[in-house]
Amino acid sequence: MTIVQRVLSLLASTVMILAAAAPSTAQDYPSHPIKMIVPFGAGGPTDIFTRLLAEELRKALKQPFVLENRPGAGTIIGTEAAAKSPPDGYTLLMISATQTTTETLVPSKPYKLLRDFVPVASLLNSELVMVVHPSVPVNTVKDFITLAKSKPGALNYASSGVGSNYHMAGELFKNLTGTNILHVPYKGSSGARNDIISGQIEMMFDSVPSMAPMIQAGRVKALGTTGKMRSAILPDVPTLSEAGVPGYEATIWIGVMAPAGTPQPIVTLLNTEINKILARADVVEAWTKQGATAMSMTPEQFGDYVQSEIDKWARVINANGIKPE
Repeated sequence: MTIVQRVLSLLASTVMILAAAAPSTAQDYPSHPIKMIVPFGAGGPTDIFTRLLAEELRKALKQPFVLENRPGAGTIIGTEAAAKSPPDGYTLLMISATQTTTETLVPSKPYKLLRDFVPVASLLNSELVMVVHPSVPVNTVKDFITLAKSKPGALNYASSGVGSNYHMAGELFKNLTGTNILHVPYKGSSGARNDIISGQIEMMFDSVPSMAPMIQAGRVKALGTTGKMRSAILPDVPTLSEAGVPGYEATIWIGVMAPAGTPQPIVTLLNTEINKILARADVVEAWTKQGATAMSMTPEQFGDYVQSEIDKWARVINANGIKPE
């Protein structure tokens, strides 16, 4: 056998071995614990829902799902760590609406969502609620718009920081209503929440579960919710689209992505198992009580959704000249 023939024979053998190994790798998955990076601090809404999902996936796939909280830099630290992980299905990333705003807000970051990750599955979304302090002389969204237009720049609204879901909800409101309202960023939602309750801040977009007790106690007034449908927790509060801002939608949502290059059979398996969990009546009921709606998609549909969110918030960020802190 000549040298050329030997080389060709070796290459052919290598190709056959790799071809045989690829299905085996996917078929045997998972064979050891899976790490899920959560780029938020422990105890927040994203973290809580992720832990619930991780426990259900542990039962379904017979392997532990280990959550690793890596907060910081507006989700960049945790997301970058996931992007640099091996694409073998054993490191996953929890993605939220926040990362889609960061995509435009911080263009110099060391990754791009739809270049360095593949979509796996969507999980859920949850509405926000627009609230005002009782001293603000309005009872409807239209009243608030009228007041804001009569006093450009005089009213303010709080958020948990630049680029946060609460901030983007407020900026979208300004864009769609043509109002000029001052943004007051806080280092977290607790400070913002405390100040609207005390009357130092006039308006805020906040999560429904967090604000519902304050609304029911009369400490703030609810003007509208931000989803397409009314909130199951606040059924008497109209959506902003119903209340006078047609087309308004700004929700908190989360999903799962994996490093680019993760084998498609593994992505398909994870998507299938996650969607089985989302279809269960007990999961739907539990999440509904917490103000969340299960959001089931194929990987392709979720990828399109992520791109649409990136595009949507890029328009708001660029139109309003928003800069990172």
